Amino acid sequence: MKLIVGIGGMTNGGKTTLTNSLLRALPNCCVIHQDDFFKPQDQIAVGEDGFKQWDVLESLDMEAMLDTVQAWLSSPQKFARAHGVSVQPEASDTHILLLEGFLLYSYKPLVDLYSRRYFLTVPYEECKWRRSTRNYTVPDPPGLFDGHVWPMYQKYRQEMEANGVEVAFLISVYLDGMKSREELFREVLEDIQNSLLNRSQESAPSPARPARTQGPGRGCGHRTARPAASQQDSM
Repeated sequence: MKLIVGIGGMTNGGKTTLTNSLLRALPNCCVIHQDDFFKPQDQIAVGEDGFKQWDVLESLDMEAMLDTVQAWLSSPQKFARAHGVSVQPEASDTHILLLEGFLLYSYKPLVDLYSRRYFLTVPYEECKWRRSTRNYTVPDPPGLFDGHVWPMYQKYRQEMEANGVEVAFLISVYLDGMKSREELFREVLEDIQNSLLNRSQESAPSPARPARTQGPGRGCGHRTARPAASQQDSM
């Protein structure tokens, strides 16, 4: 059983904190961070707003990120070993991949792969304050948040909602990033565990019906069990 979980949302919304907590709690769990796929700084264009366009999809090598996800899909065990994750024998059939990033749901080839997706949000003022307390490798120039970061967040969120992914098994959950870290973690962990349980039950074969003894004159003494009823996987 493979599960790909997206932890997306706005900058400084709590994505990385939540992802790290889930990584420690879930069995055979690996993680891919979207931030690891930023293009070199000299390839980041300056936009009409006057700022380097870090918060747009074109600043990321999404093909490389997709290739990494495909590598996990082809062999979760090999991927886990390569990334220092020990496969737990008691859950060797379960493999989970967490994708964490701010533009996870804006790249169509990836969107089609999610089993669950979550989107963390916090109010404008809280987001701006959190951003001001962070130290980035490339420091934010004055005015970046209001002139680029927040407008791009609004743009991509609106596009995501307008273009929604029409896939029955894709679950979208908006999370309140103002909740405590522990509360958010417990909420998502319980949801993922329920998803794993449901999938396990759906994939389990139906039990055979009890054997029935035939009456006299119709092969007395012989028991004939009906074939097990088949259960179709809703996935």
